[in-house]
Amino acid sequence: MRNFATSRFATSRFAKSQFALAVAGALSLAAGAALADEEADLVINGDLEITVRTEAAAHLEGHLDTVYSGWVFRNDDTQAMQADDFDNPGMIFVDQAMETWNAVDGSEGKSCASCHEGPESMAGVRATYPKWNEAAGEVRTLWQQVNSCREERMGAEPWKITGGDMAAMEALISVQSRGLPMNVAIDGPAAETWEKGKEIYYTRYGQLELSCANCHEDNYGNYIRADHLSQGQTNGFPTYRLKNAKLNSVQARFEGCIRDTRAEPFKPGSPEFVALELYVASRGNGLSVEGPSVRN
Repeated sequence: MRNFATSRFATSRFAKSQFALAVAGALSLAAGAALADEEADLVINGDLEITVRTEAAAHLEGHLDTVYSGWVFRNDDTQAMQADDFDNPGMIFVDQAMETWNAVDGSEGKSCASCHEGPESMAGVRATYPKWNEAAGEVRTLWQQVNSCREERMGAEPWKITGGDMAAMEALISVQSRGLPMNVAIDGPAAETWEKGKEIYYTRYGQLELSCANCHEDNYGNYIRADHLSQGQTNGFPTYRLKNAKLNSVQARFEGCIRDTRAEPFKPGSPEFVALELYVASRGNGLSVEGPSVRN
């Protein structure tokens, strides 16, 4: 398997030692950082209970016993922001997508509502994606399915995978499934893609020679600099990040993580990132759909 985008960077002893020092220094500052309440429970708007910790799925045996939402690792203020839709800045984009849902676009004179009526018809959809699409003969992510509808049914231009229009529409679709458990299938024809995603997850890349697992499996709950590492679950995506003040997609986050290892990432929408999205999504099976979530 090829490395992210090109080939693996040579890892110098200096780079490794510098990273080790940075991690050690960051961990030593953890006691002074704003700590999250890792025992807190998430209830949105006072009545929608969200599962933020649950027993890991059978396919994670030997890796994780319990899976945790990224919400668990955020500080009290950020946790509270997600618990109320009036305080959740991601909900602004849901409102924007509602207007888009009803807007006619493309050569066929159709809107999303032309085929699907109201967005409530999307209840349960987010919880199962990515998933195998029999007609297409491939695993499809939610953004792939949205663009397929736009191109094939509406005669409209596809949206940028990591763009604002797509993130907002994913948020609108996700809201319809909030509280439902993630249930991503990994067997049958999806198994080959899942195995590819798993291989990528555990492969070390970049000058820092890190894998996804090094941070999100081996060190979740610890700090690197000011970042409180989570398990990297995707049940909360799209997520509004306070860091960049916008709604972020899963594949945009993949890009950012990989750049942090000083490697060249695969391109959004590539077979490698689709496989990784499938694998990572399956690691959160049993956690509730949260999107749009709020993260640092």
